[in-house]
Amino acid sequence: MPRAQGLPLYLAAMFLITAMSACVRAVSGEVPLGQIIFWRSAVALVPILAYMAARGELPAALRTSQPRLHVTRNLLGGLSMALSFLSLAYLPVATAQALAYLAPILTLVLAALVGREQIGGRVVGAMALAVAGLAAMIGGALTAPGQGALIGIAAGLGFATTQAVVRVHVRAMTRSEKPSTIAFYFAVTGTAIGLASLPFGWSTPDLPALALLAGAGLLGGMAHVAATEAVARSPVSRLAPLEYTGLIWALGFDILAFGEMPAPAALGGAVLIVLAVLILAVRRGARSPG
Repeated sequence: MPRAQGLPLYLAAMFLITAMSACVRAVSGEVPLGQIIFWRSAVALVPILAYMAARGELPAALRTSQPRLHVTRNLLGGLSMALSFLSLAYLPVATAQALAYLAPILTLVLAALVGREQIGGRVVGAMALAVAGLAAMIGGALTAPGQGALIGIAAGLGFATTQAVVRVHVRAMTRSEKPSTIAFYFAVTGTAIGLASLPFGWSTPDLPALALLAGAGLLGGMAHVAATEAVARSPVSRLAPLEYTGLIWALGFDILAFGEMPAPAALGGAVLIVLAVLILAVRRGARSPG
C-alpha cells in the first residue's frame, strides 16, 4: 500500500477536527457545555460505528479485556474535552488550537518524569520556544479587550496537560485494544457525561444551533476515522508535521466565519509554539525508519 495515501487523509482529518472546533465555538454562547459534550459524543457514534461495521469489527470490537483502563481513559478524556470546549468559548479557534499544540511537548515531559526517558538539547530548546510562545499569548490576553481570555488560556493549558496524560495512557492501551474500541467507549462515556448535565439546565437551541451541534459530532467522528485510516497507510513520523496545518484552517475559520483575527501577540505566540512542536516532529522523523 503506497505510504503517500495517508497524507491527504490526515490533512482531511485536521480540517475536520478544526471545523468541529469552529462548530463548538459558534454554539458556545447559547448552549451549555454539558449539552455540547452530549451532542459531540452521541452523534460521533454514527460514523464510528459505521466505520467499525465497514471493517467487519462488529461485534468483536465492542468487547474489551481492559475495562478499568477504559474507565480511566474516558474520565480523563471527558475532562480534556470539557476544557477544550471551555477554551473555545473564550478564545479564537486559532488561539485555542495553538494551546492544544503544547500537548506533544507536555507528553515528552511526562514521559521523562514517568518513564525516565532522556531529554536532549533539541527538546529543551523546543520547550523554551513553547514557553516563550505561551508567555506572548498570555501577555496578549492581558491587554486584549473583553473578558474571559485568561479563563480560555487556563482552560487551554488544562486541555493540553490532560491531553498529554491521555496520549500516554492510550499508547499503553493500544497494545491490547483496537483504536476503534477506544474511540467507541470514549464516545459512549462522553454521551453519558453530557446527559448527566441535563438536571443543571439545557437550552432549547434553534435549528441552526442544532445543525451546528450535530455537525460537531459528525465532524469529530469522521476526523477519528480519517486519522485512523491515515495512520494505517503512512508512518506516523511523516504525518506528524501535517497536524499543524490545523492552525491554518483555524485562522481561516476565525476570519471567514467569526470575522476576527487573533491579537498580534497571540498570533506570534502561536507561531512560536508551532515552531517548537515542528522541531520535535523533525526530530522524531529523523529517528524513524522509512
